[in-house]
Amino acid sequence: MIDKNKVKIVSLNSENISEYKPVCFLNPKNEGYRKKLEWLKKRFSEGLRIKQLYLEKEGKCNGFIEYIPGEYAWRAVEAKGYMFIHCIWISPNKYKGKGYGSFLIKDCIKDAKKEGKCGVAVVASEGSFMAGKDIFLKNGFKSVAKAKPSFELMVKTLEKGPLPKFRDWEKQLSKCKGLNFIYSNQCPWVARSIKDLAETAKKKALKVKITELKNAKEIQNAPSIYGTFNLVYNGKLLADHYISNKRFLNIIEKELK
Repeated sequence: MIDKNKVKIVSLNSENISEYKPVCFLNPKNEGYRKKLEWLKKRFSEGLRIKQLYLEKEGKCNGFIEYIPGEYAWRAVEAKGYMFIHCIWISPNKYKGKGYGSFLIKDCIKDAKKEGKCGVAVVASEGSFMAGKDIFLKNGFKSVAKAKPSFELMVKTLEKGPLPKFRDWEKQLSKCKGLNFIYSNQCPWVARSIKDLAETAKKKALKVKITELKNAKEIQNAPSIYGTFNLVYNGKLLADHYISNKRFLNIIEKELK
C-alpha cells in the first residue's frame, strides 16, 4: 500500500518544465533534451500532460506519465474521445512493482473521467523501450488489437463509444522507397539516435531520406505502430525504435548486400 503522504505529484506546464525534468530526459546540453522541450511546449496547447512522481527524501523525480487527448496521440492509432498514454516510467528499478506506476495511471484515469472521455488507451509492447501490458491489465485495461512484433492496443473503458484501433501502418510502409529515417521528437532519445545514425550513413556513403513527423496527423500515418522512429528500406521496416550505431551497421550490412 502506497503512503500518499510520502508521494508528491507535479503537473508540468510550459512554465515549470525546465525546473522539473522527467527522468527520461537527457542532459540539458544534449540535443535530444532541447528537441523534446520544444516538442512539449507545442503539445501543451493540445492538452498534453506530464505528471511526475516524487518520493519523500529522494530529492529527484522517480517516475512520470505522459498523456494527451486521443485526437492528438503520437502513435499510429485512432483514439478520438479517449485519453491516450504515450509513456510511463518508474526509476530506479527498486521502485518498480511497488504500485507507483498504477498510482500514475489512476491519476490519468481520473482526468479522463473528469473530461467525460470514453476511456483511456495506450500501446503496450514487450520491447524494452515501452511499458508492457501487465501494468495496464492490473488497472482494468483490456487488449482490443494486436500488431507485430508485440504491440497491443490496451483500453480502459469508462463510457460507451467506438473502441480505438490501429491505423493501416503497413499501407504507409509500402510507400517508402529507398533507405529512410522517419522520426519525431516525441522521445528525446530518438533525436540523439537520428543525429548519430545520419552521421554514420554519411560516412558510409549511404543515400538516406530523413523525414521528421511534426504533428499528430503525420505520426498517426507513420509506417509503424510506435511511429516515433522508423528505419525503412524499400517498404520493409528494419527497426521500429531507436537503435545504436552498431545495430544500424549490422542491419545495413544484412539488408543492403
